[in-house]
Order: sequence, then C-alpha cells, then structure tokens
Amino acid sequence: MASTKISAEEYFSEKNVPAISNLDELIKELRNVFEYDEVNVDYVKALLSSYKSNPEDWKKYSNFETHRYTRNLVDTGNGKYNLIALCWSEGQASSIHSHSDSHCFVKMLDGQLKETRYAWPSESEPENSMQKLGSGVCGKDDVTYINDSQALHCMENPSHSDTTVSLHLYIPPFSSCKTFDERTGHSVSVTMTFWSKYGERTKFTMCGQHMVSVWTLDTNLSTQVGLRTTTWPRGS
Repeated sequence: MASTKISAEEYFSEKNVPAISNLDELIKELRNVFEYDEVNVDYVKALLSSYKSNPEDWKKYSNFETHRYTRNLVDTGNGKYNLIALCWSEGQASSIHSHSDSHCFVKMLDGQLKETRYAWPSESEPENSMQKLGSGVCGKDDVTYINDSQALHCMENPSHSDTTVSLHLYIPPFSSCKTFDERTGHSVSVTMTFWSKYGERTKFTMCGQHMVSVWTLDTNLSTQVGLRTTTWPRGS
C-alpha cells in the first residue's frame, strides 16, 4: 500500500488552512506551524485571515492610554515568535520604524490602521527627507505583511472618534528596533516594552521623574529560531 503521509510543506500550504473559530485556536495552530523550521508565509497569512475577529476573544488584551498606543503580549509560542495586541486610541500613530530583520504580520481586530511605507534612507545622502513608497488603510480582519527588505513603515489610527486594535506576529521576536525622522532620515535605536503580558499589567518602577514599564526578554528566544532565510521570501 502506498504511503499516505504528506510532508510539512504540503500540509502547511494555503490550500489546507483549517477553519479558526477563536483566538485560542489561532494560537494553537500558530504553535503547530512553528514546530517546523520551514514555514510558508502565504499559509500564515491565510491562517490569520481564517480567524474572524471576536472581541470576546481579545478583550483582556484591550488596554488603551491617552498619550500612547499600548503593546500587550498575547503569546510567545515555541520561542520563535511574539504575538502582540496593539491598542490605539483615537489619532495615535507609531514612528517610522524597522523590524530588526524580523517578519511582521498584522491582523486587524477592530477599527482601522493607515500604513505608510518608506524607502530606507540613503547612507550617502544624509539629511534628506525620507521617500514615501505608498500608503493604504486596513480594516477589520485584513492581514498585511512586511519585512525590512521591503520597506520601513509607520502605522496610525486615522480615526478621531474610534479606537483600533491590531494583532501583530513577529518572527523572530525582538526587543529593539530603529525609528526614523521623516525630515532627515536620521535613526535612533529604541527598546520596546509591554503594557501587559498574558492579560496582566506589567510592573512599573520609577526612573528619574518617569514611570517606566519593567519586563524581561528571554535572551534565548532569538537564538532558538531556526527558520531558514530561504523559507521566508524577501521582497514578496
């Protein structure tokens, strides 16, 4: 009798995406996907699209602040990714930023986000304004993907009356990135923090006159990621 066993590549194709009924099922399937060294980008996008956002699934990660958007850790999976809910109050925006050579998927859970993409600034021409490559607006259940070989980007809630919640999947996880000045192209390295982890508020400590979030990153996470670069098509 011929073997009916199929390879991971065949199983994790966009043709075989399971129906996802809630966020817990999505997390479970993401963990299954990242048990393997080779992952199909289109499969992950289709998997995120298969989940239809339900506020009951993610309300414990929905935390808003007046002066900044919040980053709320949902899952670290197999140590190969971070799944984070970002909560944007009206009109809030990120800086133009990189992704530290990670791969970034965004699944819209509620509201809208405007994404603007930029070319990397020229090292030979400092002090030049950054070149916009294009922009678009994502709505509920839309999925986008970006990596550093494609572009830099910034994201903003374009609404002045509605909040936005987006689910971000970063492979591998990272704790710092570069942010860029649109007028000059100058960059600085920044460290990101979590407003909450697994639905629980992170601890705070005083630093000078400022309250800052305290969290720890497993320094082994990045080294545990064994994805081969050929698996993730750059510039696609």
